[in-house]
Amino acid sequence: MNIVQRAINRVTPKFIKQSIIKNYQTNSSFKQWFGKTFFGIENSTLETNENIFSVVSRLSNTLSSLPFKKYLNYDQQFDEEMDRLVYYPNKNQTLDQIINVLEVSRDTNGNGYALIMRDIRGQLDMLVPFNPNYVEPVLEQNSNELWYVVNNDGKTYYFHNSDVIHVRHIAGNGNWKGISPIAVLKNSNDFDKAVREFSLKEMQSPRDSFILTYASNVDEEKRAAVVEDFRRFYDENGGVLFQEPGVTIEEMKRNFVATDMQITEGITRDRIANVYNVPSIFLNSNSSSFSSNEQLMQLFVNMTLTPIVKQYEREFNKKILRKEERVKGYYFKFNMMGLLRGDSDARQKFYHGGIRDGWMAPDEARMLEEMPPRGGKASELWISGDMYPQDMDPTLRKSNKAGTKDVIKGD
Repeated sequence: MNIVQRAINRVTPKFIKQSIIKNYQTNSSFKQWFGKTFFGIENSTLETNENIFSVVSRLSNTLSSLPFKKYLNYDQQFDEEMDRLVYYPNKNQTLDQIINVLEVSRDTNGNGYALIMRDIRGQLDMLVPFNPNYVEPVLEQNSNELWYVVNNDGKTYYFHNSDVIHVRHIAGNGNWKGISPIAVLKNSNDFDKAVREFSLKEMQSPRDSFILTYASNVDEEKRAAVVEDFRRFYDENGGVLFQEPGVTIEEMKRNFVATDMQITEGITRDRIANVYNVPSIFLNSNSSSFSSNEQLMQLFVNMTLTPIVKQYEREFNKKILRKEERVKGYYFKFNMMGLLRGDSDARQKFYHGGIRDGWMAPDEARMLEEMPPRGGKASELWISGDMYPQDMDPTLRKSNKAGTKDVIKGD
């Protein structure tokens, strides 16, 4: 960033950013929201397609519910800056709500943006998400650095990439904007919509139709009587109908077949699952590929959540932490262990192996189960062989040889 750009970035953003978010923080009047589509045209698909709504809800709710912590070389930290980020990133939201909004934007528009406001020390003062439809990433020609063009109330503003949290789906080579998953699913959604409309039209069509066939010897008066009798039977939706000699009644078959709609629904679910990279069983698709819920969650965490979480962590570490903090070993991290805990039997085996093999302390297992640590020996690492502290003198351990007395000495 050259001198002019640095001056623009540090001097003007305060009032510019305030103008961007002035309506966002209003909590007294919502008239300006009426009739607005917050996520653009794609949001109408989100609101009308229950499969897409299900996937986006699962991803955004799961991500926003993960514990988000600050560490210093593996030691958890909670200071005043972390308190502000988690509980007061802006006047109206907490951090989990902001992450939820960002993920919904990312899964519909393909991009989620949040504006970082800093105090005079360069530390986080406020974090505010904004509408991705009004943002366009551009490269400055001289410095070749990324800036974001934001249109608001007919005015255009420029923000350096260091002041904008940007999470996205994959993008083509040379493109800084992520591809909208809903745009990718357009053809599938159109086909699914056409099938639904056709099926609904068939189900809402009049009741079953019939063909009345008369023999040549049936006169006009008898035909009229038969038609009137059949009309009464049809209007009353049942009853007794006598079939006169020389008259044949044949039902006209309807075209609606429930299995056809079920097959189409299954194809659409698979396509949505593929685009969002989630197991199709999350969309109620039948699957025998997983022998346990633990295997399913392992796949979900490894193939779906980990790339998403890593993107959020990189953005927060790079743009919210200062360089000197990163050099000291500070970093933000989502804790996904809760999703991999499995059932009680799997957790018991996991903790048992960790404690006996000497890489997990009993207190660490207690804290993972939301129980308070006991301290003392429970905070130390042990090894198997009747379980001794790792720093204990081996000569003080109990002998396993038959007939040998204990050699543990008192103080």
